[in-house]
Amino acid sequence: MTEKSYSEVVETARSYYNSNDAQNFYSIIWGGEDLHLGIYDSLEDDIFSASRRTIDEMAKFADKIDENTKIIDLGGGFAGSARHLVKKYGCHVTVLNLSEVENEYGRKLNKEQGLEDKIDVIDGSFENIPYDDNTFDIVWSQDAILHSGEREKAIKEAARVLKPGGEMIFTDPMQTGDCDKEILKPIYERIQLSSLGSPEFYKEKAKKYGLKFLDFKEMPEQLSNHYAKVLQETEKNLDKLEGKVSDEYINNMKKGLQHWINGGREGNLTWGIFHFRK
Repeated sequence: MTEKSYSEVVETARSYYNSNDAQNFYSIIWGGEDLHLGIYDSLEDDIFSASRRTIDEMAKFADKIDENTKIIDLGGGFAGSARHLVKKYGCHVTVLNLSEVENEYGRKLNKEQGLEDKIDVIDGSFENIPYDDNTFDIVWSQDAILHSGEREKAIKEAARVLKPGGEMIFTDPMQTGDCDKEILKPIYERIQLSSLGSPEFYKEKAKKYGLKFLDFKEMPEQLSNHYAKVLQETEKNLDKLEGKVSDEYINNMKKGLQHWINGGREGNLTWGIFHFRK
């Protein structure tokens, strides 16, 4: 495999998600299919089911998904969303993801589930999407664009590869427009960036690159719900993590999760589903 050249920020995210600690933690705690935020009816819901609920809720925004629909999932992790969409709608999904470790795991699961002919898993960054203009019907992304040091470029690239009339449907943990940036410093440090995107930012940049805003279903409570559930599951499954995930990683993860929970509950963070059309 040829080594790709990435920006420092992108390389930081790549190295994190390629680590054994991250791979084992997300596989054990998240249910083994993906690593995105869920939608919870209550904290009794398991992470796997809540994550599936997010995918289904996002899919409702699309005009149509069928066997002829070409989707690109930006930052698709283990390709769990792709598998769920393919099983439900018969579409074709291209997963573009930084982590070679996650991608190999995703390809393995695709093959085991007989879906490798419907899902392409590509090593790469959504800051430079390796596809021609006007290629995809839907650009899909879950909780990935926050990791970019060039979020505007990510939106520009998404708009470029969308067909005219195509849709961009995505979620992202965001800072609110009037957030207290001092309070969010621990989160910035956690993701090694100086900011998060905001709803206003995404609307502005999408418009700049020819994407018409259609909807934003804002659910800030689900961000806090999700990270609270992950923290709860981490505490409950310390025995399963032992020997597979380092104590340092677990301790840093627990601290980071609490910062995300606090940021959401204090109104400095938000999350939801965006829908745009080219």
